[in-house]
Amino acid sequence: MLRRRIAVLVLSLLVPVAAFAHAVVYPKASTTGAYERYVLRVPNERASATTKIEIRFPAAAEVISFEDVTGWVVAPILDSAERIVGATWAGMLPPQRFIELPFIAVNPKTPTQLVWPVTQTYANGERVDWSGSPDSKAPASTTDVGASATASGDRTTTVVAFAALALALVALGISLRPAPSRA
Repeated sequence: MLRRRIAVLVLSLLVPVAAFAHAVVYPKASTTGAYERYVLRVPNERASATTKIEIRFPAAAEVISFEDVTGWVVAPILDSAERIVGATWAGMLPPQRFIELPFIAVNPKTPTQLVWPVTQTYANGERVDWSGSPDSKAPASTTDVGASATASGDRTTTVVAFAALALALVALGISLRPAPSRA
């Protein structure tokens, strides 16, 4: 009975973590025409170190600069017109760690949804393409750009976080409940 309780507790704590284990660009919502500081957050949930992270920038956003990140080297990817269309970061991200890679972009002047496909490469050669649809196993991150920044993406994250917390607390309560006495 104790083993079952421990298993329920461990699963309840891991499920919320797994729900956020993918490459995400923040903020999830922004304003049209804004000069926005975006941050690509990439966790390493594998046993092998992450050695390369590549992002393709949406055509509607104009990326203009990158922030240096200790231990990582950024190489902008340019098109024939010398416009930044992507970037590759090389470094070493051990298992069970995450990295945040900041950059500045000018948002489009009209409302749209920006899609940020990312490829994560591991030391063992494995690659994960975070470029799928929102309901896929490896979704691409998105940012809603509107006339006024709504926190709809942030609200969704908050709701999911509270739901995960509630699930964890219920599981904790179940795991700590006294076992029925056997007479």
